[in-house]
Amino acid sequence: MALNLDDKKALVAEVSKVAATAQSVVAAEYRGLTVGQMTDLRSKARAQGVYMRVVKNTLARKAVAGTAFENIGPILKGPLVLAFSKDDPGAAARVLKAFAKDHDKLIATAVSLGGQLLPGKDLDKVAALPTRDQALAQLMGVMRAPIQKLVGTLAATPPSWSALWTRCASRSRPRALE
Repeated sequence: MALNLDDKKALVAEVSKVAATAQSVVAAEYRGLTVGQMTDLRSKARAQGVYMRVVKNTLARKAVAGTAFENIGPILKGPLVLAFSKDDPGAAARVLKAFAKDHDKLIATAVSLGGQLLPGKDLDKVAALPTRDQALAQLMGVMRAPIQKLVGTLAATPPSWSALWTRCASRSRPRALE
């Protein structure tokens, strides 16, 4: 169905609004997928907080102009679906990677993350990024390790403490007084 000028402007404004707040975008070629498969992909993406849209390439270039994903514009060629990660930078990559395992017709062509354009083959690297909760858990684990060692040292048995104090006292005593 052909879009009139007002519909095109609305579509560009919608995609531009999403691109302005998105964390990352993945462009993937969907040639050969059935309508049912695309519907399945869209529902899985929606469940993960990923905005997916099939947009004509010229309209997509206009939509991402002035955003962090402007660098993806020149590589938009052929029938592509754009998947924008709203909250988690790796969400779109994980959704497309999981779907592509079962459907070899879906091919990632480019990934843009943090203003940097990556080739489609780097989809696995972006998909491997930890979620926010996983990253916080890793950070807390790193921060907790030294505290656990300190608590373990302080919780040592009293005979160990007396031996430690005896050694420290003998080292700090001046040799001239002995």
